[in-house]
Amino acid sequence: MTFIECNVLVIGAGPGGYVAAIRAGQLGLDTVIVEGVADGGTCLNVGCIPSKALIHAADEFEKARRFADGSALGVSAGAPRLDLAKTVQWKDGIVKRLTGGVGMLLKKNKVRPIRGWASFIDGKTVEVKTADGIQTIRAENIIIATGSVPVELPFLPFGGDVISSTQALDLAAPPARLAVIGAGYIGLELGIAFAKLGAAVTVIETRDRILPLYDKALTRPVAKKMKALGIEVMLGVKAKGRTDNGLEVEDANGTASVVPADKILVTVGRAPATEGWGRHNLALDMDGPFIRIDEQCRTAMTGVFAIGDVTGEPMLAHRAMAQGEMVAEIIAGKDRSWDKAAIPAICFTDPEIVSAGLSPEEAASAGHDVITQNFPFSVNGRAMTMEAEEGFVRITARKDNHLVLGVQAVGGGVAELAASFGLALEMGARLEDIAGTIHAHPTQGEAFQEAALRTLGHALHI
Repeated sequence: MTFIECNVLVIGAGPGGYVAAIRAGQLGLDTVIVEGVADGGTCLNVGCIPSKALIHAADEFEKARRFADGSALGVSAGAPRLDLAKTVQWKDGIVKRLTGGVGMLLKKNKVRPIRGWASFIDGKTVEVKTADGIQTIRAENIIIATGSVPVELPFLPFGGDVISSTQALDLAAPPARLAVIGAGYIGLELGIAFAKLGAAVTVIETRDRILPLYDKALTRPVAKKMKALGIEVMLGVKAKGRTDNGLEVEDANGTASVVPADKILVTVGRAPATEGWGRHNLALDMDGPFIRIDEQCRTAMTGVFAIGDVTGEPMLAHRAMAQGEMVAEIIAGKDRSWDKAAIPAICFTDPEIVSAGLSPEEAASAGHDVITQNFPFSVNGRAMTMEAEEGFVRITARKDNHLVLGVQAVGGGVAELAASFGLALEMGARLEDIAGTIHAHPTQGEAFQEAALRTLGHALHI
């Protein structure tokens, strides 16, 4: 057994944890980070990054298939072939580069990494089981960044043909028939990707609509594309269990049927990873399944902070990163607190969806008297040249002073507009600020400016 003392101990090297450790190291704090699996956590290893790699490969394969018989663009090509194992190898190469980069940044900033599983002894002391034995760490400040795990259905445990998003990203070949349980963003991102790769996809959702976190105006173009891809969507239907040749489901009337499936992808959400690291030895307050924190990410115990998925919604990597940076600066004595105006959320479906701030309905429910308009990509020159005319940019603002409360978009490639939307909200922009900012032509970003102009009552290009 070895003993280590430090200023800051970070448990978990996901986006929140490694950013917290890097920033703490930059600030001159003696920092140790403990990770049980691999630097980068879920996001870099089995989540955000590898899934986007698979989605990109699926987009390219669909494009190649569309060009097999020629197209309006004048492009024609032979029938494409897919080697998914090679795609996975390419994806793994990206993951390796990014996770290796995290390790280099930790080393650069003099953060001491320990590979192993941490368990709290008390609010200042942690034992870590490593390949070389037990290491005991005593820290002045501890940051819990343990992340989240896929939710498992008790009647459909993971294993064999029942897979989580993690296993879906490592398949050697697309399944001929894929049943996806859950029509949230993870299920639809992967379901659409596999449909493009040639799988016959069926989506099962207990609620009456897809992507329930987004309003119907935003999800309508996604539903249209799913139909074009041949994806069957079963709404108001419950999964019941595995059968010899697929998935048994039951509708609202109690009528049972079987969805043929070679693989069953369960995407019913993620749960905070609050077990397995000695939480029972701490006096933490909980907010449902999550660790309760204040505006500085402090828990109920002095010197113990928590960040990321383990602290609640939204479970987004960029939220965790911002929290990690903030906590490191608080420990270093800086005056910081959580004062973010918006946390943009992106759904990498086809087309993509971006939401920052309040929707029109949410703004009205919050008591605001609002004005709102959208600008369609069907009259945006850049969208036309990209064959991405489906969708729009929408702005919601206060009626009295035109303060922007929320911006949403749906369309091809709109994920890259998220930074502009978030910046406008953080800077307290009014409609006039966005309308008066020159947006380069031809770009999809012009739709942002035009949406502001239209909300003010004088759009130029519609």
